[in-house]
Amino acid sequence: MAKLFDKIKKVIYAALGHKNFVSAVVLAGGSGTRVGGDKTKQMIEICDMPLIVHTLLAFQKSEYINEIVVVAKKEELLLYELFKKEYKLTKISRIVEGGDTRQQSAKKGFDAISAESDYVAIHDGARALITCEQIKAVVMSALAHGSAIAAARATDTIKYSEGFKISQTVPRENIWQAQTPQIFRDEIYRAAVYTAEKEGFEGTDDSSLVEHIGLPVYLVDTGADNFKVTFKSDILRAEQILLERKEKTNADRAGV
Repeated sequence: MAKLFDKIKKVIYAALGHKNFVSAVVLAGGSGTRVGGDKTKQMIEICDMPLIVHTLLAFQKSEYINEIVVVAKKEELLLYELFKKEYKLTKISRIVEGGDTRQQSAKKGFDAISAESDYVAIHDGARALITCEQIKAVVMSALAHGSAIAAARATDTIKYSEGFKISQTVPRENIWQAQTPQIFRDEIYRAAVYTAEKEGFEGTDDSSLVEHIGLPVYLVDTGADNFKVTFKSDILRAEQILLERKEKTNADRAGV
């Protein structure tokens, strides 16, 4: 009976997802050394706006996100106050300084979310092509299962090696590339973060912290366009995708 009740509760949560309070923690502390230039990666302009603003606007526009906590470099904290006004980012509730590592920065952002929060969405600020539809899909999966992450199926053949010698070809049908947002019930993420801190465990992403405490995490296919801007070529790719989206939107509005 208890298991049946849990299943019914999950269905109800999924159906009424917009009624849950979801906090987005956007990690924007990257240096962007691999991109090049005199600006940090998040401040590079793409289609006339800083990269990070594209990211923040997606969460601002999502009806499934109630607040945004920005985790930023110390020298850029004031810029987000300006962005908040200029781009009407009304959901930004806190802007906090990041830690020495990504894991520490995510924890600082999590510690700053609202007491009302039910779920937390951790997102890389450099994934500026995330859409409202993708955010919704990951939120709904998290509501149903407790933990869910954005991901893309591997398209290349995967080789496992010892040094430079191939020891195994891994079937790619079951291989996924982890992305963000990664969304968790607050209690789950809190247990994962503080267990990792206590045990000195360093995860490669937030879902690995949840896996570390033995809880399941579900995958949501958000495709290859939800990539993390890392290299200069990624900027050109992101610009092209954004321009194509804009043209499609304009065409749809014109009824073409």
